[in-house]
Amino acid sequence: MTTHQGSCHCGKVAFEVDGDIDSGLSCNCSICQRKGSLLWFVPRAQLRITAGEDALATYTFNRHVIRHRFCPVCGMHPFGEGTDPKGNAMAAINLRCLTDIELESIPVHHYDGRSK
Repeated sequence: MTTHQGSCHCGKVAFEVDGDIDSGLSCNCSICQRKGSLLWFVPRAQLRITAGEDALATYTFNRHVIRHRFCPVCGMHPFGEGTDPKGNAMAAINLRCLTDIELESIPVHHYDGRSK
């Protein structure tokens, strides 16, 4: 299992996440479409915030089940937190915030979140 490094734009929030990236998810819901995130879902235990956890801000909307986390300094949204349908704690990592990957090599799946 690979450990990936990531951060917000200004570096105030930094994190590590363990796992092998097999694909990314592009969603067209109202927030994902505006943010342009490319998401990779992992168990929450695989995400470690290494800097700025106390600085993170949170945004929720609709059913308030996903905590969209972002840096209040630069506005970047490196990940979100929630639970999967079975109740397991999950993290949605914004692949665009990882520093050690080639996005072009990752297959992207499109999800129609707008109709959900």
